[in-house]
Amino acid sequence: MSTNFDKSTFWRGFRDGVPFIFVVGPFGMLFGVVATEAGLSIFETMSFTILVIAGAAQFTAIQLMTEQAPTIVIIASALAVNLRLAMYSASITPHLGAMSLWRRVLAAYFLVDQNYALSTAKFEQNPDMTPGQKFSYFMGAIAPVAPNWYLATLVGALIGKTIPPELALDFALPITFLAMLGPMLRTSAHRAAALVAVAVSLSFAWVPFNLGLIIAGVAGMMTGAQVELWLEKRGQT
Repeated sequence: MSTNFDKSTFWRGFRDGVPFIFVVGPFGMLFGVVATEAGLSIFETMSFTILVIAGAAQFTAIQLMTEQAPTIVIIASALAVNLRLAMYSASITPHLGAMSLWRRVLAAYFLVDQNYALSTAKFEQNPDMTPGQKFSYFMGAIAPVAPNWYLATLVGALIGKTIPPELALDFALPITFLAMLGPMLRTSAHRAAALVAVAVSLSFAWVPFNLGLIIAGVAGMMTGAQVELWLEKRGQT
């Protein structure tokens, strides 16, 4: 199957990714503001956002840093929040695994919630896409998102506290994840995992340094796995 880059598929992915600009912009600006208010320089803020390129983990790390949490807790919490990316990687490897090493490296760096959600949906709808077309769509979907994430972070870091609180930029984080989460809850295992994770995170909100999120994430994954096993056994009987 062809692994050649396909321009028309790239631009199709680009068009599908454009709407995410409206949430990535406020999200990035908010991180720039929060990071500089936490004491990071503009250089440190931009290095953080470019190297990590994972907003939820970045916010988690910044919040724990301001709370003077132990370094090991900060690292563990950020990794726990980003654990979903390991699952994304395993899920998308059958589609992009045939790419050359440098393309796989690019895909690994740019694997974020937005283009994963778009790409997996597109790949399921179009099973005849070649590996090259899949890679082209994947990169097209991230093309309008990543540059705006960097730019918005820089703007937020530069203007800082001059942003009026009435703009409520923090709305971007929950809306982004809710918009992506809804279509992904396709099976009983998905829904059970989400329900348990929400219930456990609320129940353990009192745990210091947001460690309740790690507990909730583990509980949700265990629940989802158990429900899948139960459904498989039920289907075999």
